[in-house]
Amino acid sequence: MNQGILTPAECAKYIGVHRDTIYAMVRKKEIPHFRVRSRIFFRVESIDAWMREQEQKNTKSSA
Repeated sequence: MNQGILTPAECAKYIGVHRDTIYAMVRKKEIPHFRVRSRIFFRVESIDAWMREQEQKNTKSSA
Protein backbone atom coordinates (compact mmCIF):
# COMPACT_ATOMS: atom_id res chain seq x y z
CA MET A 1 0.00 0.00 0.00
CA ASN A 2 1.38 3.39 -0.99
CA GLN A 3 0.05 6.53 0.76
CA GLY A 4 -3.47 5.23 1.15
CA ILE A 5 -3.66 3.72 -2.35
CA LEU A 6 -4.63 0.08 -2.86
CA THR A 7 -4.25 -2.29 -5.79
CA PRO A 8 -7.19 -4.60 -6.62
CA ALA A 9 -5.57 -7.45 -4.66
CA GLU A 10 -4.95 -5.20 -1.66
CA CYS A 11 -8.49 -3.82 -1.85
CA ALA A 12 -9.91 -7.35 -1.96
CA LYS A 13 -7.96 -8.29 1.16
CA TYR A 14 -8.91 -5.01 2.85
CA ILE A 15 -12.66 -5.57 2.47
CA GLY A 16 -12.56 -9.36 2.66
CA VAL A 17 -13.63 -10.46 -0.81
CA HIS A 18 -11.96 -12.31 -3.67
CA ARG A 19 -9.94 -10.30 -6.18
CA ASP A 20 -12.28 -11.41 -8.98
CA THR A 21 -15.16 -9.85 -7.04
CA ILE A 22 -13.30 -6.53 -7.02
CA TYR A 23 -12.80 -6.66 -10.79
CA ALA A 24 -16.51 -7.45 -11.28
CA MET A 25 -17.48 -4.52 -9.06
CA VAL A 26 -15.16 -2.22 -11.03
CA ARG A 27 -16.72 -3.34 -14.33
CA LYS A 28 -20.19 -2.62 -12.93
CA LYS A 29 -18.99 0.69 -11.43
CA GLU A 30 -20.15 -0.47 -7.99
CA ILE A 31 -17.01 0.52 -6.09
CA PRO A 32 -15.04 3.80 -6.14
CA HIS A 33 -11.81 3.45 -8.09
CA PHE A 34 -9.55 5.27 -10.52
CA ARG A 35 -7.26 4.26 -13.33
CA VAL A 36 -3.74 5.22 -14.28
CA ARG A 37 -3.47 4.04 -17.85
CA SER A 38 -4.81 0.49 -17.65
CA ARG A 39 -4.08 -0.05 -13.94
CA ILE A 40 -6.87 0.14 -11.37
CA PHE A 41 -6.39 1.72 -7.94
CA PHE A 42 -8.50 2.48 -4.87
CA ARG A 43 -8.13 5.17 -2.22
CA VAL A 44 -8.47 3.79 1.31
CA GLU A 45 -10.52 6.82 2.38
CA SER A 46 -12.93 6.31 -0.55
CA ILE A 47 -13.30 2.60 0.23
CA ASP A 48 -13.93 3.38 3.91
CA ALA A 49 -16.61 5.94 2.98
CA TRP A 50 -18.17 3.53 0.48
CA MET A 51 -18.28 0.78 3.11
CA ARG A 52 -20.02 3.14 5.57
CA GLU A 53 -22.60 3.94 2.85
CA GLN A 54 -23.15 0.22 2.23
CA GLU A 55 -23.61 -0.36 5.94
CA GLN A 56 -26.19 2.45 6.16
CA LYS A 57 -28.09 1.12 3.13
CA ASN A 58 -28.20 -2.37 4.63
CA THR A 59 -29.20 -1.08 8.06
CA LYS A 60 -32.06 0.99 6.62
CA SER A 61 -33.40 -1.85 4.47
CA SER A 62 -33.41 -4.33 7.36
CA ALA A 63 -35.02 -1.93 9.85
